[in-house]
Amino acid sequence: MKDLIRPWQIVAVAALIYMAIVVVAAGGDPLALAALGTRFSEGDPQGSEGYDGQFAYYIARDPLHGWQTCDVPAYRYQRILYPLLGRLLAFGQESLLPYSLALINVIALAVGTWLTEQILLRYKQNRWYAVTYGLYAGQLMAARLFLHEPLAHALCQAAVLAAERDRWRWSIVFFALAVLAKETILVFVAGYLLFLLAQRRWRRFVELALGVGLPFLAWQGVLWLWLGQPGLGSGGAGATGWELLPFRGLWSVGAINLRVLALLALVMVPLAVIPTLLSLWASGRDLWKGRKTRNERKEWHPFTILLLVNALTMLFLPQSTYREFLAMLRLTIGLMVATILYGAGKRSKRTLNYTLLWLASLVFLSKEGPAP
Repeated sequence: MKDLIRPWQIVAVAALIYMAIVVVAAGGDPLALAALGTRFSEGDPQGSEGYDGQFAYYIARDPLHGWQTCDVPAYRYQRILYPLLGRLLAFGQESLLPYSLALINVIALAVGTWLTEQILLRYKQNRWYAVTYGLYAGQLMAARLFLHEPLAHALCQAAVLAAERDRWRWSIVFFALAVLAKETILVFVAGYLLFLLAQRRWRRFVELALGVGLPFLAWQGVLWLWLGQPGLGSGGAGATGWELLPFRGLWSVGAINLRVLALLALVMVPLAVIPTLLSLWASGRDLWKGRKTRNERKEWHPFTILLLVNALTMLFLPQSTYREFLAMLRLTIGLMVATILYGAGKRSKRTLNYTLLWLASLVFLSKEGPAP
């Protein structure tokens, strides 16, 4: 019986229970999962703000005119895959959308966890380290709030596993879809491009760059012509720009309020700062060792470069991201996933055991909105 239970099953059940609790607490209203705000749903400038998942719901409800209820239409519409799948699964019926969007995220979490299990087993590591992937609070809260991360990262894991099995055409397809689910997956694509560049695999480099880049840029062009601007940016309404100095997005909060900085640091230092620094050290060490060997192209593993690029991204996140707990939980999914991959590729029990510490983030399940 014990052998029949798998991490992906635990994750699926946990996500369903979590969503059910939210719906029951809201009197049985499944739209409570979307955290709608009257500022956008009713056009009330003084109304409640809601949260990001509401925009996926609005787009799924009316793909052609949903932009009218979005804070930054092009930014929201660039993540088109999830709401379109939700509409397709709901057969275009508005009443079914809350269920279809929730179901997609539960399935995506379970599939992403299963794919992580397969990657771990490929390197002869315990499949149960995959529970961190699925039960990380950033993933569960994103699934519950109709956000794009579960689908995007499941597709990304599918792309990684396909690349591991030397099925690059499928890897390119999965990466292209993942980027249309959420643009942050471009960090993983960049990691593989750097790996292929270091390996001098020019054909695969060009295929990956064009296979992912062309559909993404084409969609950005459509958004530009349709909505007046491309979707790429540092966030929705009220977002600040990317920083130039490491961790300035965090420590610059002190210029506004030292007390808030102290509270943020209690969470962000163990959640983001320490893992980022450790990841930079580990990946940098491995790449330097590979550089000094005769067969450096064999020493450099794609998972090492994925860890490096994800850690580098964390250094320069905007202040508007660092000062919001949920935004950081979502953004650190990439670093968490990269660390699991790195631990598997290195066959490092120490690294994989370290990833289990991210499960402590489950204490934040009761905190679903922006930090005050």
